[in-house]
Amino acid sequence: MGKAITFTVVFQGNSLNYGEGIANISELKKIHRSNGQVLTFASRQSIRYDIVRLGNEWFGWNLDTVDKTKGTLQFKESATIAESVEMDLFGYLKTGKQSQKRPAVARLSHAISLEPYRSDMEFLNNMGFAERINETPNLANIEQHESMYSYTMTIDLDKVGKDQGIELSNEEKVERLEQLLEVIKFLNRNIRGRQESLAPLFIIGGVYPVANPFFMGKVSVEPGQYKWNMNVSAIESTLESTFLGKPIHPDTYIGYVAGLFENEKEFHTLVDDRAGSVESFFGSLKSQLRDYYGVR
Repeated sequence: MGKAITFTVVFQGNSLNYGEGIANISELKKIHRSNGQVLTFASRQSIRYDIVRLGNEWFGWNLDTVDKTKGTLQFKESATIAESVEMDLFGYLKTGKQSQKRPAVARLSHAISLEPYRSDMEFLNNMGFAERINETPNLANIEQHESMYSYTMTIDLDKVGKDQGIELSNEEKVERLEQLLEVIKFLNRNIRGRQESLAPLFIIGGVYPVANPFFMGKVSVEPGQYKWNMNVSAIESTLESTFLGKPIHPDTYIGYVAGLFENEKEFHTLVDDRAGSVESFFGSLKSQLRDYYGVR
C-alpha cells in the first residue's frame, strides 16, 4: 500500500493577498461565511508561487521551463519532471496538438484566516515625493488584517518522480521532498515592501496510508486570558478516525512554537510523546520519508 504526507499549518500573517481593488482602495481577497464573518485568505496559487520562488533561491530549482505557445504562457513542450522540481510536485498542463497533463502531486489549500476581518484600513500617500517638487500627494487606502491563518498540504508519495515514462531515483525523490519540507518550515512572502513569515507556529499531520487532508478545517484558535488557545476538541475527534480499520492517531505528530499557546500542554495529551518542536516535527517526516523510499 502507498503512503502520503498531509499536514495542516497555522501561522500568523498580515494582509497577505490583494485582489483588483476599487478606485484607490486595495481590497484583500475575502470569503464571506453564512454566519456573517468575513475571512481573508492567501490563495493556493500565491502560496505555490512563494514555495517555488524559495525553492529556486535556496535550492536552485529550475525556472527556465516556461514558453509562450500561440499566445499562451505555459511550460515548454520539451520540459520534463527530470529537470523541473516544480513540474514534478505541482503538475502541469501543456496545450497544443496533443495536450499533456500531470495532476499536482503536492496539493495545497488556500490559507484562510482564523480570525474575522473587521474592516481595518490604512491611509497612504506619497507625501515624501510630493514635497520634493511642491506638488499635491496621491492618496490611497489599503485594507489591513493581522490574523492567524491555516492551510493544508497533501503529498502522494507514490506519484513523486514518475511521469511520461520517466522515473527518478529514490535518492532524488527524497532530496526533492526534503527541500520542499525545508521551504515549508521557513516559508515567507514578499508583499508591498514587507516580508511576511508563513512559517508554522503550529503544525499537525504525518505519513498515512492514504492521501487525505485529515486536519483541513479542523484547526481553529480562540483567545485565552493572555495568549491564544488551540481548539483541541475537533483535533481530538479527528484523531479517532480510521482508514481500513487502522486509526490515524499513532501516525500523527504535532509541532509547535513554545510559549505562544496557553494550552500547549494539551498537545502532548493528544499525541503523547509525538508532540514537540516544529523542528522535531519535520525531522520525523524526513525520517519516515527515508524509511519509505529505503534511502539512508
